[in-house]
Amino acid sequence: MCLATCYFRPCGGPRVCLHAKQKVWPGDEVTSLVVNVDVQIYDPANKRYEVPISTPQVTQKASSPAYMLGYTKFPFGFSVTRKSTGTAIFNSSAGGFVFEDQFLQMSTVLSSSNVYGLGEHVAPLKLDINWQLVSLFSRDRGTPEGEGHNLYGVHPFYLNVEDDGNTNGVLLLNSNAMDIILQPTPAITYRSIGGILDFYVFLGPKPDDVIQQYTEVVGRPYMPPYWGLGFHLCRWGYGSVNGTRDVVNAMQKAGIPQDTQWNDIDYMDGHKDFTYDPKNFAGLPEFVDELHRNGMHYIVITDPGISSTQSPGSYAPYDEGIKMDVFIKNASGDPLIGRVWPGDTTFPDFFHPMADEYWSNQIKAFHDQVAFDGLWIDMNEVSNAIEGSIHGCPNSTLEDPPYKPGLDGDHLRTRTLCMTGKNAISTQYNLHSLYGYSEARSTMKALWKVLGKRSMVISRSTYPNSGTYGGHWLGDNGSSWPDLYLSIPGLLNFNMFGIPMVGADICGFGGNTTPELCARWMQLGAFYPFSRNHNSIGRKPQDPPSLGEEVVNASRSALLTRYSLLPYLYTLFHDAHVVGSTVARPLFFEFSADKATWDIDQQFMWGCGLLVSPVLKEKATNVMAYFPAGRWYDFYKGGEVSQTSKSGQNVTLPASMDFVNLHVRGGHILVLQQPNLTTSASRMNPFELVVALDAVGEASGHLFWDDGDSLDTYENGKYVLINYTTSGSKLEASIVESSYDGISTLQLDIVRVFGFTTETMPSRVKVNGQLVNSSNVEFDSKTKTMSVNKLDVPIGKNFTMEWSK
Repeated sequence: MCLATCYFRPCGGPRVCLHAKQKVWPGDEVTSLVVNVDVQIYDPANKRYEVPISTPQVTQKASSPAYMLGYTKFPFGFSVTRKSTGTAIFNSSAGGFVFEDQFLQMSTVLSSSNVYGLGEHVAPLKLDINWQLVSLFSRDRGTPEGEGHNLYGVHPFYLNVEDDGNTNGVLLLNSNAMDIILQPTPAITYRSIGGILDFYVFLGPKPDDVIQQYTEVVGRPYMPPYWGLGFHLCRWGYGSVNGTRDVVNAMQKAGIPQDTQWNDIDYMDGHKDFTYDPKNFAGLPEFVDELHRNGMHYIVITDPGISSTQSPGSYAPYDEGIKMDVFIKNASGDPLIGRVWPGDTTFPDFFHPMADEYWSNQIKAFHDQVAFDGLWIDMNEVSNAIEGSIHGCPNSTLEDPPYKPGLDGDHLRTRTLCMTGKNAISTQYNLHSLYGYSEARSTMKALWKVLGKRSMVISRSTYPNSGTYGGHWLGDNGSSWPDLYLSIPGLLNFNMFGIPMVGADICGFGGNTTPELCARWMQLGAFYPFSRNHNSIGRKPQDPPSLGEEVVNASRSALLTRYSLLPYLYTLFHDAHVVGSTVARPLFFEFSADKATWDIDQQFMWGCGLLVSPVLKEKATNVMAYFPAGRWYDFYKGGEVSQTSKSGQNVTLPASMDFVNLHVRGGHILVLQQPNLTTSASRMNPFELVVALDAVGEASGHLFWDDGDSLDTYENGKYVLINYTTSGSKLEASIVESSYDGISTLQLDIVRVFGFTTETMPSRVKVNGQLVNSSNVEFDSKTKTMSVNKLDVPIGKNFTMEWSK
């Protein structure tokens, strides 16, 4: 069904149209159920700016919508109601609608006060709705706590858990500066200073369903290379190749896993992009070759500002940009000149039709010198050390609109470019918050072309669809205990935003860490999807070896555990890439009917099956963790957490420096692999299955496996997919797809089964019908677990395991 209507505003102004598009959404149970709706409100008489991101087009009439859609002409508004419960998901008919050239406003009731999202900000996961102002407009600044500070990225998407546990989400696809006001009614008001009102409403009904529906619209997350899931190490201020090499050597000597070494801007020659310091980093190409020979990888930082002060013919990135006419223009049509690290700079217009070719040329030319494996793109809000440009900005309502959202800074152009700056398709007034997204898109496309394989792009500024082209780190945090905790809401928010490759600077970027804080942060950071330790120049080093034995031991233990779980994590990223699921998720994503989970943001889950309960307080001797109803098992020894099978409980856990509190959820099978110091080495090791039985003795899981590097392996059918199921006393591995030969040499070595009872504790095990030697089977009557060792079964083949008394 499509619904369109127009009306004339009673107080004058443009004729406004509402256009509602209902998209047929295939689901697992009801294949024709419609669970999202797109409502556009625009002026049909005047073409207005719309966000230049491709979204799905309606191809057929809705046959079974999960909602009712209504509208009123006066007061103008529309409503979306969940059919199954009668819950109002969106209802703007109460009034307050305004549609002017530079001021658009619409209010709606919320289905409950449980609201999450609306980033980027630093705050607890569940948003305060007591007249809370959330302003969105990408800005280079630190990471102060509070929803009211507009930070690097813009994500006008929220998720709303209804009082009965059903969940909905709403995206306003608008990139202009905006205020969003959360009210205790509960209600929400949007105020944007441009574009159109383009709302997408997602009906879930489960939280992860909402994210799958959201990423179907804005774009699925990209599939990272396997090595990208390893540990990354960086700092601003190594000072030289030798300083960088010393840290890598110290990590290897300490036996701490590390896959990728990074360099910040101090590697550059005069802070110029696509150069390296010929004195202090003279041996950089050879150092990168060393890393590659050791199975490691290398990433460098790149800023968008291109130095404009070099003599003609001496700096190709500027010369070629001028020749190809790809830089953002000022109001007079000349390249807009700002000021960043190298001094006066120009800024590529990544919406220019020649921008991809220009950027790819620069990346290739530099890669021909230094064989980096990925790029870190910073300062792309876009950041500017002066206001607007070196020549100022003209007087204009684009520079000073009638309504200024509650942004940090006196003007829209504060710490960025003039809003009158001209891109190929519009102005900075409209496109400013898309700069980081557009740069990430061009950067990843260039890397695919130059490398011919998967890569990593980690961007500071993001927008919906950024996850299709890379990941994000949470910006310039501090070395403090509050920042340690607040990183968890940050990574959970970005998983909701469709950017699962996310993490904070482990141990903090600004300030000086302490051994205790860094040890705890390394424990938590080992379970960020993107795991990187990074800090600032002039601060104490915080690579683990530099901080002493306590930090070394905690880091080694946590990262070896991470590396053992990489097959499970990689499979979660595959699921995110294919169906849009989250990788790291809040507890309420799995237990939305349990109201106790709605406020929890000091624990999180990897997928459906693994619960992480980190230590977040100084000098802690224990951790209070919540376990929702069900069976939960200690990851390391398999013992069951008591008294949680029927109702959720708070349980006191140890605050050990030796391990991170991890628990496997009953009903799930995790695929592990013996860890090593790099992913290239660990990928050759034997596998292990952890089978956690639920209340009826069943469990399931799956493994996605490919070469970890090639582009589009799933799309091209060059992968292995294995389903694992346990029922009764039988475990089965079923090969769904087997089109990657590299798995043929890999073995399954260990199967651990958790959750037996005294009555069901087995004494005999058969694999593929053959009795397993009793010396290879361990039964623990205390933890009610079984471990079958030395199996030597091909991981890429069907197999069965049966146990009996």
